[in-house]
Amino acid sequence: MVVTLASESESNLVSRAQQDDRSAYGELVRRHYPGVVNVVYRMCGDSHLAEDAAQDAFIQAWLHLPSYRPQTQLRGWLYRIAINAALDFLRREAATTPQNIENLALVSPGQDPEGITIDGERADQVRRAVMSLAPASRAVLILREYKGFSYQQTAEALDIPVGTVMSRLNYARQCLRKLLDPQLLQSEVYNG
Repeated sequence: MVVTLASESESNLVSRAQQDDRSAYGELVRRHYPGVVNVVYRMCGDSHLAEDAAQDAFIQAWLHLPSYRPQTQLRGWLYRIAINAALDFLRREAATTPQNIENLALVSPGQDPEGITIDGERADQVRRAVMSLAPASRAVLILREYKGFSYQQTAEALDIPVGTVMSRLNYARQCLRKLLDPQLLQSEVYNG
């Protein structure tokens, strides 16, 4: 029986990549690229910037792969590198525009035009609010709420204590409540 890279376990691929097997690392990149780009995109809101930062993150991961320890989840380790790359790119870019953030709302095919417009407006409000958060709070919120990381996984990915994850997440949620409640209530008044 021949084992292909696609069917090989992640731990074997990591071991092989740590010994300079580029094809094994290529398979790891293939498996994790969509998630890394998604995390970076949610951090910066710009698809071109997300692609560049993701590529930079995978280069940095390759360079630091010998120091990776299997006790931590590879996905979290890659996301930490990707978030740092995104923050570096954001510092260099100075600012991004929230209009370029992906559409988070999924519209049902049977929805009427007015409903689609209202959902789009609400999604824009949420995107603007998330992008207005400080990068540290945004990173915790994205990993926890959008990527479904546990508190422990988020802490490992960001290399911060679980208590810090909890306090940043609480702060991010409070900020979003303050930013969104008046806007969402106002749209309900006009549409109700």
